[in-house]
Amino acid sequence: MNTNKTDIESYIADFPEETRAKLQFIKEVIQKAAPDATEKISYAIPTFDLKGNLVHFAGYKNHIGFYPGSAAIEVFKEELSTYETSKGTVQFPLTQPIPTDLVTKITLFRVAQNLEKAAQKTKKKSG
Repeated sequence: MNTNKTDIESYIADFPEETRAKLQFIKEVIQKAAPDATEKISYAIPTFDLKGNLVHFAGYKNHIGFYPGSAAIEVFKEELSTYETSKGTVQFPLTQPIPTDLVTKITLFRVAQNLEKAAQKTKKKSG
């Protein structure tokens, strides 16, 4: 896998067809949930940015990694209980459909977090 990719489409294009389809799907779910977020490659993986890193995702041999951060993993831990998780990561097996509603909810949670954080910074600067 080439880690010198500069855009998400190029990143996705390197994967086998089944993985590519799932990566494209999770990208679209995130875009729909966070239409104002911009796309970039950060940490050599696809990233959505909205006043800071929002969520990342990546393709692997047996799963799609979704990286919403530790607070999101904690908040949604019950709904994520059927998946392999770690501090800020969840693994969606390639053998199962991407859980659209869950990815949407987590992304919306992260949007709210980032906007709140940005508002706090603005408040501090003007106050």
